[in-house]
Amino acid sequence: MATEFAIASPRPLPVIILADVSGSMEEDGNIHTMNAALKDMLRAFREESRLRAEIQVALITFGDTATVAHTLQPAHTVAPWPDLTAHGMTPMGKAIELARAMLEDKDQVPSRAYRPVVVLVSDGQPNDEWEKPLAAFAASERASKATRFAMGIGNGADMAVLRRFANDREAPVFHAHQARDIHRFFRAVTMSVAQRTQSNSPNDPVPLKVVDLPADDLDLDNL
Repeated sequence: MATEFAIASPRPLPVIILADVSGSMEEDGNIHTMNAALKDMLRAFREESRLRAEIQVALITFGDTATVAHTLQPAHTVAPWPDLTAHGMTPMGKAIELARAMLEDKDQVPSRAYRPVVVLVSDGQPNDEWEKPLAAFAASERASKATRFAMGIGNGADMAVLRRFANDREAPVFHAHQARDIHRFFRAVTMSVAQRTQSNSPNDPVPLKVVDLPADDLDLDNL
């Protein structure tokens, strides 16, 4: 009699991006650079092994309003995201609320999921109430388990707010001053998540290692 073996399906590893698409992101081509970096990250996630962990990715944008631009889906099934456009203010608090709601929804993030990653990127200051949403996020039994990374873009970014959002002591808030820096940050996030999928213990967070990129590793004309 043949012995039947059950093949365990990989556990989800959720990655949620909170992207500032306010009007100021048009300055210095920052929205263009972020679009290129997001596409690069998504492409890398699609190619990762799904032996132990399956990367799932979602995108929440905040500009005219905060909205779930792309729901949480397995990265290998996601088509390239359309380019984001910049307009509006900076309703960061609402974006944080949407991320918390997503993490608390067991239909989207089941209990068997690995520790989620939430990435906040902004070039400005919140124009809505953000302290209460952040406190609720940190107090949530499920959302509080997420590893939170943050990047500020340019001189207008409220680094104090971003530092309060981030919770990885080994990965201080990254400050991007030029297009290359934005790409470096997203590359570091990609590498951190990818290392977890290859680890024997994908639930353990991997600190960001933001390193310089060789000139020939970036098509700066298209950033």
